[in-house]
Amino acid sequence: MLIDTLKDIVGPKGWTTDADELEPHLTEWRNAVHGRTPIMVSPASTVEVAEVVRACGAAGVAIVPQGGNTGMCAGAIPDDSGEQIILGLSRMNTVRQIDALDFSIIVDAGCILADVQDAAKEVDRYFPLSLGAEGSCQIGGNLATNAGGINVIRYGTARDLVLGLEVVLPDGRIWDGLKTLRKDTAGYDLKQLFIGSEGTLGIITAAALRLFPDPGETTSALLALGRAGDAIPLQALLRRSLADRIEAFELVGARAFAYVERHIPDSAMPFDESYPWFVLLEASVEGSQEVLENALSQSIEQGFVLDAIVTKSSAEADKLWRLRHAIPEAEKHAGVSLKHDISVSIGRMEEFLERGESLLAEAFPEAHLVAFGHVGDGNLHYNVHLPNGTSDEDLREQEKQISNLIYDLVDDFGGSFSAEHGIGVLKRDYLARYKDEVDLNLMRTLKDALDPHNTLNPGKVI
Repeated sequence: MLIDTLKDIVGPKGWTTDADELEPHLTEWRNAVHGRTPIMVSPASTVEVAEVVRACGAAGVAIVPQGGNTGMCAGAIPDDSGEQIILGLSRMNTVRQIDALDFSIIVDAGCILADVQDAAKEVDRYFPLSLGAEGSCQIGGNLATNAGGINVIRYGTARDLVLGLEVVLPDGRIWDGLKTLRKDTAGYDLKQLFIGSEGTLGIITAAALRLFPDPGETTSALLALGRAGDAIPLQALLRRSLADRIEAFELVGARAFAYVERHIPDSAMPFDESYPWFVLLEASVEGSQEVLENALSQSIEQGFVLDAIVTKSSAEADKLWRLRHAIPEAEKHAGVSLKHDISVSIGRMEEFLERGESLLAEAFPEAHLVAFGHVGDGNLHYNVHLPNGTSDEDLREQEKQISNLIYDLVDDFGGSFSAEHGIGVLKRDYLARYKDEVDLNLMRTLKDALDPHNTLNPGKVI
C-alpha cells in the first residue's frame, strides 16, 4: 500500500495523517481554496524526496510540493479529491555551505528565508531577497514562484539571485546543478526551467544563491504625495541623485496604511496631516547622507513630495517598514479584498494609475482601491475592497467583472497580470486568456516532456 511505503521512506518523524496537523496545509493564506489529502510526508533528504516521487509515480498518485505555504494563488494546496499527497520540505532546512570569498551560499529548500539572510550576515554578507512573509516562507517556495519583494529595484527577483539548483525530477531522478559559477555557457541553462514553475516541472531541494556585500548604513524615508503618479518622476529624480543606492521604493495608498493603523496593534503614521499617497524608500547612504537630503529637498521644491520623514536610527526605520509589511495582514481584517498582483513598465505606471482609478470609480463606485507595492520595479498590488455584507453570489460576479477590468487594462499597457505571486489555481484561467498561444504551447510541451504522467502539482499553472 502506498501510504505504508511512504511512511517507511520518511520514517516516524516524517509524516502525519492527523486532521488538526494537516489543516494549516490544506488552505492557502487567505482561506480562498481548501483541499484534502490522506497524508503529508516531510522527507529529511533529497534521496528521500526522490524515493517518495518514485513511489507515487509507480502508484499513479499526484504530489503537491509545499514550502511555507505563504503563497497567494493556492499553488501549494491539494485539490479536493482527497487523493493527492502533500510533500513538505520543512525538515530540509540546513545551510550546506557558505563561502564569503565566493559570495555564495548553498541551502536546503526548506530553509526559512530569514534564516538565509541571517546566515549571510554572520559572514558579513547580504542576501537581499526580502518580503513580508520572510519569517515563515521557505527558499524553495520563493524560487518556485520567482518571488520578488522589496529589493528588486537593485538586486532583481529571486531568479536573478540563483547560481544553481538541485532538483528531483518527476521520474525520481536527481538533477545536481548546484554550481556557484557566474559564467557557464555549456548548453542550456536548465535551472531557469524550474524557477517560477511552481513545482510542476520538478521539486527544488537545494539552491546555490548569490550573496552581496553588506550595503552598510541605510536610511529610510516616508514621503507624502498628492498623486500616485508623482511617484514615477520622483523615482527618476532620486535615481539620478542616488544611482544604484536605492534599495527599495514602495508606493502605498492612504487606505492601506489606514487599515494597518486600525487593525495592527501599536501602529501609527508619523504625520499629523492626512495625505492620499506615500512612498516608503530605503537607500544605502553610508558617507552620502547629504546626497539623499539634497535629493529630497529637490523633490519637495519640484512639488513631487508634500512632506517627508527621514529616519535617524534603525529602530525608526523598522517601525516604518513594519507599517508596510503589515498591510496584507491588515487587509485580512478589513473585509473582502480582491487581489491583483500586476506589473506594467515603469515609464507607463503613471498613466496606468490614473486610468485605473478613473475606470474603477466609474464602473464600481462602491469599491475601494487599496494599492501598494514595489512601484520601483513596476509591480503593484492593485487590490480592491468591497463593502462588508456583499453576498457570496454578488461577490463572485463582481470579482470577475473587477478583475477583468483591471487585467484588461494591464494587458492594454503591455503588462502582466501576475508579477510575483505566480499562477497556481486562482489565476490559471487568466493565463489562458492573456498568454499568446505560442507561449502556452511551449509551456505544455515542457510539462509533457518532463512530467508526461502529470505527477507533480497537477492542475496548477496550465
